[in-house]
Amino acid sequence: MIAAPFHAGERALQAQTGWRDRMEAAGPRVMRDYMPDQHREFFAQLPFLVLGSLDASLQPWASVLAAPAGFVHSPDATHLRVDALPAAGDPLASQLAQGASLGLLGIEPHTRRRNRMNGTVESLDATGFMVEVQQSFGNCPRYIQAREPVFAAARNNIGAPVQRLDRLDLAAERLIGSADTLFIATAYPEEAAAGDDADARSHGVDVSHRGGLPGFVRVDEGGVLTVPDFNGNRFFNTLGNLVAHPRAGLLFIDFDSGELLHVAATAEIVLDGPELAQFEGAERLLRLHVDHALRRPAALPLRWGDAELSPHLAGTGRWARQ
Repeated sequence: MIAAPFHAGERALQAQTGWRDRMEAAGPRVMRDYMPDQHREFFAQLPFLVLGSLDASLQPWASVLAAPAGFVHSPDATHLRVDALPAAGDPLASQLAQGASLGLLGIEPHTRRRNRMNGTVESLDATGFMVEVQQSFGNCPRYIQAREPVFAAARNNIGAPVQRLDRLDLAAERLIGSADTLFIATAYPEEAAAGDDADARSHGVDVSHRGGLPGFVRVDEGGVLTVPDFNGNRFFNTLGNLVAHPRAGLLFIDFDSGELLHVAATAEIVLDGPELAQFEGAERLLRLHVDHALRRPAALPLRWGDAELSPHLAGTGRWARQ
């Protein structure tokens, strides 16, 4: 177990919301420096893996790798092997190196299971890489839309060039504005932990899932995105990172075409105010100012059918203008 799993940003939000004492007691029981057998077996049955990484300018990025089940496997409780490498143009490609911090999310949408692991790249070779566990913990199934992936029979746009967007275009706004799912990478860099031995053990990258009714991400002029933050596990891993380092990497997937949209943004957390009160179920808002984005047509060789929305979304609202 990890005796003090939360860093200063996470502790600040836990205290602000009245959950600090309970999280101080609960955290060491559920956050481990190894993977239990159940997690090791779970990762091995997945056909895709979501990853968070940090570039040289300390910008987090969210990415996804896909291959037949078994491409992720655990040789022992403190390591996870990934037999896949990012394609050229994936932000992960330039960050994947020995010693790099990564956040990993294993998620099985059709069963609404998910587990997280944060660690460092221990080794890298021509076919994949090994990650050493730093933190391992489970997540609740709330807000996951049930959809099952299958590998595409053919990819018409294979090799299509990556498109850099200095601002969101209409197609990107439509994908974001209709989404019911996003993935978000955040980080607590070593620079933020400097001078605090306890926090130094918590530095690294994290990647998480967010879900809502279609259209839960509001797209405003100037590339500003607003996302409601619903009731969760009270760890505040993502938001706590943003308190200390307010930059985020978002990943949106077009589940019909396999297109990936990677978004780099700066973030602010809205804790109260009339806008928050108008969105049913939101406990906070996350405001994201888009810096730039990368569009990768047909980059993901998976396709999904229609989604079965999470029953927990019944207590959440919609943006007033929709």
